[in-house]
Amino acid sequence: MSRIALVYHDGYDLHFGDHVFPSVKYKLIRRKLIDDGFVKAEEIHQPEPASDEDVLLVHTPEWVKGLKTGTLSYAEILRLEVPYSQQMARAFWLAAGGTTLAARLALRQGVGFNIGGGFHHAFPGHGEGFCAIHDVAIAIRKLQKEGAIRRAMVVDCDVHHGNGTAAIFSGDRSVFTLSIHQFNNYPQEKPPSTVDIHLADGTGDTEYLEKLGEACRLTIAGFEPEILFYVAGADPYIDDQLGGLNLTMEGLKERDELVTETALRKGVPVAVVLAGGYARELSDTVSIHANTAYAAEKVLRSVDGWSAES
Repeated sequence: MSRIALVYHDGYDLHFGDHVFPSVKYKLIRRKLIDDGFVKAEEIHQPEPASDEDVLLVHTPEWVKGLKTGTLSYAEILRLEVPYSQQMARAFWLAAGGTTLAARLALRQGVGFNIGGGFHHAFPGHGEGFCAIHDVAIAIRKLQKEGAIRRAMVVDCDVHHGNGTAAIFSGDRSVFTLSIHQFNNYPQEKPPSTVDIHLADGTGDTEYLEKLGEACRLTIAGFEPEILFYVAGADPYIDDQLGGLNLTMEGLKERDELVTETALRKGVPVAVVLAGGYARELSDTVSIHANTAYAAEKVLRSVDGWSAES
């Protein structure tokens, strides 16, 4: 039995059709984790959609209404860069519910893993970059409202800057945001995170891991978050269609272990979300995301006596 808590819903598939974002990946990752003997189907937790009340902790009433009723403008849909449907909107609500559930499970078990989520380009009043609502921000605000946590940290390792995350939590001392990304890539405008690591085109494993490791060690120790949300994008991969970094499969696995271990050894639980992944071979994207689960499991088993109070 896996010690990390996995969260998934069949409704995560955004049904984009022939689109560079392969939202079918979610069920393929689940299938791989089961086929590899990592988890049994009945052990995977199924979330409920986030409530509108929870989504409104982050997003404007106008944006929520437009998504729920299908009354977005043409310009808003263009900015979102994905075809609109009410099925798509429900998938985003489910992803937000899944990330909140993964965070709750992380507080109990050390690592909660949402086989979805990571929609870090969503802003309070609009969506962009394939992201309609910000599941991580919703989870943080929900847990803060309930008093389950006060301080949260987001470590964003997607190849693209976490612009929505930076904007939502700008000036908020209760949330620390760290983004490591390719500088010459989407989005053009990059609101400042608490810490931004801008990488040159073609950056490989060694430099990436050195910079990320130093930043994680210093910021986790200094900020002392009560939970860390790890945005584990698969798109820093060398063969990604929308990325320009040169990380290998092995380098990405080391990245996953680095973030998870740095947090857990400080007694900080980790909620994992997947974010982007656009490898030319879909099987590579699926393997990278599955490897993140394997890495988290390996670390959790190696950190003796881990507890959220340690």
